[in-house]
Amino acid sequence: MSPASRQVLATRRAGAVLAATLALCAGAGAPAAGDTGEPVPAANVAEPAPAVYTAEPAPALSTAEPPPSAGTPTAGEAWVATVIAPTDARSQPSVRAPRLVQVPASTPWDTPTKLLVLRAAQDAEGAEWLLVRLEERPNGREAWIYADDAEVGADPWRVDVSRAQRRMRIYEHGTLRREFPVVVGKPSTPTPTGLFAIAAELMQPDPNEFLGAWVMPLTAHSNVLQSFEGGDGQIALHGRGGESLKDPLGSARSHGCVRLANESIGWIALHVPVGTPVLIS
Repeated sequence: MSPASRQVLATRRAGAVLAATLALCAGAGAPAAGDTGEPVPAANVAEPAPAVYTAEPAPALSTAEPPPSAGTPTAGEAWVATVIAPTDARSQPSVRAPRLVQVPASTPWDTPTKLLVLRAAQDAEGAEWLLVRLEERPNGREAWIYADDAEVGADPWRVDVSRAQRRMRIYEHGTLRREFPVVVGKPSTPTPTGLFAIAAELMQPDPNEFLGAWVMPLTAHSNVLQSFEGGDGQIALHGRGGESLKDPLGSARSHGCVRLANESIGWIALHVPVGTPVLIS
């Protein structure tokens, strides 16, 4: 596909509840088995400055084979579909395929629905379809939406989270730009692995509360907590404040959410858009 054709595709019209997500994130994690570090008192926590990188390439994402008309997203450029009208998500790229769910144009947080595009394809009549990552359970769920119900744009950003290293790396056009220490899920409630996406970016009214400055729900759900305080256990990235400062950065103490310093998640909110792929390993 030529660069001009890609630009045409990029510019053409081509359920979780917030309370449940916040409840899951706000649960203070007890020290994990094998985690010998004592919680750090809030007054003694020093948030390290983020490292800046300019050279290291991003690891390759696993993607489906290129469709006939559109190529495929790469580690250096993702595609994000902004849903402009409620659309049926189907099992195959065809209006005759079974409908799996209807995708609304706005999220449960009253923000525009932006979905990570995994690939594109044409049906027998030549209509364009987009395979997108859905927000609903189970993790990794995907479906096809009609491209005319969305606007597609390129996204050069990518987030990688390593549970073993307890670090997050932010890539732009495949080049490492930032690296942050994080708190991940404890062994009994681990952060799930897989390819997800940022579903929303929600500024919090008080950055000194448990959730910190920002909450970013992901298209990820706990594999252990099927329900949590009335919700289904949606995973999020979020900041740190209050009691959450007692769980040191670099530890495994959460119910599955990924916690960062407020400065770090504030940088992400400023630079990285909704729909960006988040690879957790």
